[in-house]
Amino acid sequence: MKSIGVVRKVDQLGRIVIPKELRDTLAIEVQDPLEIFVEEERLILRKYQAQKACMITGEVSEDNMVLANGEVVLSQEGIEILSHELKKMDVHV
Repeated sequence: MKSIGVVRKVDQLGRIVIPKELRDTLAIEVQDPLEIFVEEERLILRKYQAQKACMITGEVSEDNMVLANGEVVLSQEGIEILSHELKKMDVHV
């Protein structure tokens, strides 16, 4: 786990503020849902994505492909975008 060197206090309502730089880095916008997990003594926040949501386009469809044991979900458009980007990088697929 990587520390970003920021410490925040919990307010009276149990809230914490996620630093803007971190929200920007993780593309977390106002009103975005976050999932909360507990692992031993750690709280883990993850930007929520509906099941079957393409990780590139965000499109939710039953037709999306689920790969890598559910870790990667791609729509047809997402596959095309990824393929194009890989070709630009000269990565053979």
